[in-house]
Amino acid sequence: MEALGFPSLNSHSISCSSSQKRRATKPPCQRTHFSSISSPSSLKLTPSYRSYNFRRSATRMQADSEDYELKQMRDMAAAKKRWEALVREGKVKALTPREAGYAIQLSNKTLLDVRPSTEHKKAWVKGSTWIPIFDVGNEFDAGTLSRKFMNFTMGGWWSGVPMLSYNSQFVDKVSEKFPEDTDLIVACQKGLRSLAACEQLYNAGYKNLFWVQGGLEAAEEEDLVREGPQPLKFAGIGGVSEFLGWTDQQRAAAAKEGWSYRLVFSARLVGVIVLADALFFGAQQFGHYLQDIRSH
Repeated sequence: MEALGFPSLNSHSISCSSSQKRRATKPPCQRTHFSSISSPSSLKLTPSYRSYNFRRSATRMQADSEDYELKQMRDMAAAKKRWEALVREGKVKALTPREAGYAIQLSNKTLLDVRPSTEHKKAWVKGSTWIPIFDVGNEFDAGTLSRKFMNFTMGGWWSGVPMLSYNSQFVDKVSEKFPEDTDLIVACQKGLRSLAACEQLYNAGYKNLFWVQGGLEAAEEEDLVREGPQPLKFAGIGGVSEFLGWTDQQRAAAAKEGWSYRLVFSARLVGVIVLADALFFGAQQFGHYLQDIRSH
């Protein structure tokens, strides 16, 4: 209870006043805890008190979560305007994935991969340098855990996208590897986080910046030399949607591969349905078994 912010009812006590203690006609007064009060009115007050505090704490947690999400939306809208201005004014030059592949092969330009570890470990461009601007956070404080829970319940379980934290050492790590006059092609999975990285690097003094428009997800297999267990298009998917083959990337692949590709995911869906039925049936049988034991 105390860990959730609720007061401990057992710590409250009622003591007699000094005037009551001096009365000779009454026995000495003893400390009485709320939990031991036996009057009907007190029994009604205790659950009402706990219920009130639970609702108040739940309302406060919901309000904090909504404020956090609203702040994120406002920050993202302001950031997009800045990023669009960088490209529009030519401070950051846009490249298609194919143009980026040509620049890497013919001009020896460096591809800076700023994706989180969950995406980079699935697929990466050969010869690229990986320095994430956002990565999976390992903090376990109350605020972080609540945001992780919200991220999971609001769709993380379906998409497999974890809550990410800003890498405060991003610019420093880039500066350790590359001087400010280096031609850097900055890429992420969809193209947004790489724009954020370009802004950070431009403000730090890097002026030869190139941005992969649409991200590595927009790249075809022939555009870039890939390494890793999966195609670049699949590096950003996960969760239940990937397991069942219900992502846009997998649907596009199924249209090319035909029924042999779809059959794998159809079998998985059937397996999930059979498993759910088996668990439900098993739970019913276990309940009947417990009832039989109690009846005997």
